[in-house]
Amino acid sequence: MSITHDTVGKYITVAAADGDAEAYLVRPAGENPESDYPGVLFIIDAIGLRPQTRRMADRIASWGYVVLVPNVFYRWGTAEETSPEDELLDADARKEFFSVAMPRVHALTDDLAEPDLSAYIDALNATPGVSKGPIGVTGYCAGGRLALLAAATRPDDVAALGMFHTGGLVTQSSGSPHLRLADVDAQVLAVHADRDRSLPSEAIAQFEHALITAGVTHSATVYPGAEHGYTMADTASYNHDASEYHFAELRKLFAHTLH
Repeated sequence: MSITHDTVGKYITVAAADGDAEAYLVRPAGENPESDYPGVLFIIDAIGLRPQTRRMADRIASWGYVVLVPNVFYRWGTAEETSPEDELLDADARKEFFSVAMPRVHALTDDLAEPDLSAYIDALNATPGVSKGPIGVTGYCAGGRLALLAAATRPDDVAALGMFHTGGLVTQSSGSPHLRLADVDAQVLAVHADRDRSLPSEAIAQFEHALITAGVTHSATVYPGAEHGYTMADTASYNHDASEYHFAELRKLFAHTLH
C-alpha cells in the first residue's frame, strides 16, 4: 500500500473478459473513509501499469476522485511482466522495450478491448466509496484510443474523456477511432503533441473536424514542442510544462463534468 498526494492506493483484481486483470485502485485519504467520490478510469500507455502511472493516478485521486488503473495487457502477463524493469530514458532501452510492447498493443483490438472496458467501468462503479453518477476516463498514447472506445461503448456512464498524446486517431480503416465520436456523449479534452509522428497535423485537423461534425463538446489543442509520450516522466519524451498543462486541463474537465 502506498500513500502519496494525500491518497491511499492498493492493488485489486478485476474480472475482465478473458481472465483476471490486476488494477491499481486509489482514493483520497481523509478522516472519513466512508466519503463518496466520483470515479475515474485511467487507461495506461503501452509502457504499462508501473510506478509512473500509479503516481499519475495518485495525483488525480488527490483532487477528490476514486481512480482505477487496470492492466489492460493482462492477456500477455502481469503488470510487472508487461512493464520495463527500468525507466526508458535512452533510445536503446526504449527501442528494446517497444519491440516487445507494440505487438501486444496492436493485438489488443477493439473486439477484445470493448468487453474489458465495460468490465473495468462496472468494477469502478461497484467500488465502495464511488458515488453514483457518471465517471471520467483519461487515456495516454494507445490508452487514449481505448479511452475513446470506452466513452463510445458506454456513453451513459462516461461524462468526461481525456486523451493525451494519442496516436492513430485517424486511419483509413472502417474501424478508425475518429469514426466512433458519433457515439460519444462525454465532454472531450484532447491535448496533442506537435512532434508526434503518430498523429501528424493532417490527422489532427481531421480529428477536429470529426469532433465538430459529431457535435461533441470539446477542447482540442496542440502543445508546442511536445513529443509523443510527453506526460511520462520515466521516459526521454517527458515534457514538464506540457505534462503540467495536461494535469491542469484535466482537473478543470473533471471538476466541470463530474460534480
